[in-house]
Amino acid sequence: MVGNIVVVGGGVMGSSAAWHLASRGEQVTLFEQFEPGHDRGSSHGSSRIFRLAYPDPFYVSLAVRSLPLWHRLEEETGQRVLELTGAVDHGPAAATSALHDALRAAGRPAELLTPPGAAERWPGLRADTTALFHPEAGRLHADHAVAAFQQAARRKGARIRHGVKVSRLSVRGERAEIVTEDEEAVVADAVVVAVGGWAPSRLSGLVPGLPPMRVTQEQPVHFPAPDALGWPSFIHHPGAGLPADSGGIYGLGSDDGVKVGFHGVGPVVDPDHRDRTVAPDAVGRVQRYAADWLPGVDHTAPGATTCLYTITPDHDFVVDRAGPLTVLAGFSGHGFKFASVIGELAADLVGGRLPAHGRFALGPPRVG
Repeated sequence: MVGNIVVVGGGVMGSSAAWHLASRGEQVTLFEQFEPGHDRGSSHGSSRIFRLAYPDPFYVSLAVRSLPLWHRLEEETGQRVLELTGAVDHGPAAATSALHDALRAAGRPAELLTPPGAAERWPGLRADTTALFHPEAGRLHADHAVAAFQQAARRKGARIRHGVKVSRLSVRGERAEIVTEDEEAVVADAVVVAVGGWAPSRLSGLVPGLPPMRVTQEQPVHFPAPDALGWPSFIHHPGAGLPADSGGIYGLGSDDGVKVGFHGVGPVVDPDHRDRTVAPDAVGRVQRYAADWLPGVDHTAPGATTCLYTITPDHDFVVDRAGPLTVLAGFSGHGFKFASVIGELAADLVGGRLPAHGRFALGPPRVG
């Protein structure tokens, strides 16, 4: 047992960490600066992609580890957060072949298709060059997932406190002190910092060795479509019919229609002072893509929103410990699917089951 543990940040990563820590009998308090279900960070909305397909075997293995933990969360709470609809990747043969080979090497099902074969199976989606289908994929309901993690954490004894903003965080020897905006001071044996787009400012000067993190405002768009919930998640890899500098396109069905977005192309923002107004030119770009590649959606009726990405230079995650501080950050627009296992890794770091490395990058050299 570690003792008194504070989790700063009630998005999906902090909420998962609170669940795992409380499940181990730790005394846990979670501070979240906003109200439940808020839309100011990176964990809100009705949909995130779940997939096992990565060209890197490390990320395949991490996603495989996350799957039974998502099911465990559903069993503990009675909430459905994961729907496996399968996923389609298409684009250059090099991209789809690398995914196919990594999945098969891990013993997971994967099927290569021709573009006509993909169109016959999913007439609402037009593929180019090559396509890969992998059934162990689909979508997570973001809002429901965060709520379920917090519900499960409470049932294990964690205190979840919304509307509590941490104004100061400091290390005091082997412990840490948290001071809230209301001047409440808490001394903790360990602190998990999972503050999303606020990580660069919150951790500046406090944790040496962190990689630079760029915070951007992204703008996904939802389109009406018949049976939107039946759509597979999909990724259009750049380099064939999609320009190499596009960042790639992702999409999936959701309660709000078929969600489509360019990956990591938004402007740099300050999360405390960003203008969340939807940019018409960005919407138009996604509409033009939908008109060309998604015959199954109504591209004339877009519904746009904004969210935050926190991006590291290599798109690997920041998951490590320095003294009493465990840092979860920089999930680079592809981390949500891993939240169930990231919380477990955080609990392992706090409890000493996983050694701290001080390199602050979760990737193949660090964790098997």
